Amino acid sequence: MHSPVDFKPPMLNGVSASKVFLQAVSPRPATIYAYLCQQFRHIEPHEWRSRFELGLVYDAQGQVLTVESPFQPNTHCFYYRFLAYEVHVPFQHQILFENEHLLVVDKPHFLTMSPTGQYVQETLLVRLKQQTGNEHLSPIHRLDRETAGVVLISKCAESRGAYQQMFATRQVQKTYHAIAAYRPDLNFPMTLSLKMEKGQPFYTMQIVEGEPNSETLIQLLEHKGQWAKYELHPHTGKQHQLRVHLNHLNIPIQHDPFYPEVVHKAEHDFSKPLKLLAKQLKFKDPLTEQQMSFSSKFELTL
Repeated sequence: MHSPVDFKPPMLNGVSASKVFLQAVSPRPATIYAYLCQQFRHIEPHEWRSRFELGLVYDAQGQVLTVESPFQPNTHCFYYRFLAYEVHVPFQHQILFENEHLLVVDKPHFLTMSPTGQYVQETLLVRLKQQTGNEHLSPIHRLDRETAGVVLISKCAESRGAYQQMFATRQVQKTYHAIAAYRPDLNFPMTLSLKMEKGQPFYTMQIVEGEPNSETLIQLLEHKGQWAKYELHPHTGKQHQLRVHLNHLNIPIQHDPFYPEVVHKAEHDFSKPLKLLAKQLKFKDPLTEQQMSFSSKFELTL
């Protein structure tokens, strides 16, 4: 039998176990199953029952729990997230570089970074954990599900903060490519400084009056007919910044499902990827002080 201190649930298909502290509540539930149903109301009781029946819930000593396991306050349990059905994302990532601290990965369109909502297995992080066997992997920064390109993944907690700080203090030069509408009346290069805040629906962003909190340098690379290819250098990292900035200029990115209007597509429709690519990252490694530069192998073409 494991002691509470040394039991660590293994990864299961690339998914790490979630840890829950069972706090004292009143009235006291009879079982751990009842407690979990009560505390996590966004998860249906039948989903919790399935997790217990599949042996996906453990106590702090590593014993598999059942729906009848009695509730004991001020202890811990572990459970694994799973989804009965996930839409398979038929595009593959590629590891561009690896050392003891970092993975540099080329993320395809449509692949969510980390488990959330309707995606667990079909996420970059879980695929990488399965591939490498390293459950300590964690994204240092993020790309939208719709955006492809270069992303940095931390391999160990000890050095993660140094790389996160590098992004927080804007020490990383980011270059994006986008295919968007062409307007001959706009003059490039152009630096756009705007104030952004949450919009409606809640998962979108909007431009408002006030002190700018987002800035992007925009350059025109080439154009053909009604479309053009742009190079974008964000100096800040607001959610959806590049998509909102180009839409503000009335040159929305091709196939953008949110801007200028939200268009809901079927989950299995991969026919129109957002034409936005995180093309290059450049930075001075905070540990080795070496200059690092990584470029995506993906290309956007007119």
